[in-house]
Amino acid sequence: MVTLFVRGDNKIIQETEIEQLEELSFDDIIWIDMNNPSLKEKKAIENFLHVNLTTRQQAEEIESSSRYSESESTIMANSNFLIQEDDEFTYEAVSFILKEGILVTVRNIDLKVFSDTIRRFLLNNRAFPTSFHLMVAILETRIDLDADMVEQIARDIAKVSKELSLSGSVDEEVLLDINQLQENSMLLRENIIDKQRVLSGILKSERFPNDLYPKVTIMLKDVGSLINHTDFSFERLEYLQNTFLGLINIEQNKIIKIFTVVSVIFMPPTLIASMYGMNFNFMPELTWKYGYLFAICVMLFSSGITLFIFRKRKWL
Repeated sequence: MVTLFVRGDNKIIQETEIEQLEELSFDDIIWIDMNNPSLKEKKAIENFLHVNLTTRQQAEEIESSSRYSESESTIMANSNFLIQEDDEFTYEAVSFILKEGILVTVRNIDLKVFSDTIRRFLLNNRAFPTSFHLMVAILETRIDLDADMVEQIARDIAKVSKELSLSGSVDEEVLLDINQLQENSMLLRENIIDKQRVLSGILKSERFPNDLYPKVTIMLKDVGSLINHTDFSFERLEYLQNTFLGLINIEQNKIIKIFTVVSVIFMPPTLIASMYGMNFNFMPELTWKYGYLFAICVMLFSSGITLFIFRKRKWL
């Protein structure tokens, strides 16, 4: 779907019919938002702006060092926006194109950052006089959402730490939670650094309105703080992982100690049985019809009892 944001009489009008482009000029449009556009819609925008739109695969494969670029008439930027699904993070590639005073955004799914920015834009369009202001506003909203994700990871880490401290026991689920939080922290840090490169490109550019540069500078400082916070979170996760591995070592040492004690207890009887060989003249079971079966059952029963006790105590 393609949404055109057209300047009207002191207000912004939303158009969803791509055919409207034939009746509009560059000065009429401030923003073209493309959400999972069809080939026909892509072609119409490319013909209107005389620009080639990047595909999703191309946007994902763009190197991090080439996230922001400028040509004589066009500014292009690509960034990955994080999405939280249950407890896992994934990302969606988003492309920005600035040409002829029009901002073009290309994505393939609904993103909260765009719905929030659209709402702000429609409520107070005077705060976004140019397409440059809109692009910076989208990135600003995205950074705020990234900050919320950083805080959520910090809360999740605190929760895992509390559970580990209170239980003091080894649980495989705790290690899986720590590993998932580590993966999320790494993805979040990469995503924030991605925004840092785009903002650095904007700050180096001489084509943005002057009133935006102080805001971009502040945004870069915020991004730097988020990177430091994610680094601290990752250090906490490493500490928790080391604590968990330490508990595993303690548990293993306890189990080894138990096995050692059991072995020592049965060593003297085993030695005596080996010396005498249980070769006594009076052994009623030797002439009993079911003596052999009885001995097998006793052995299986003793092994089963031992195995049951060990499993119940979670030594195995």
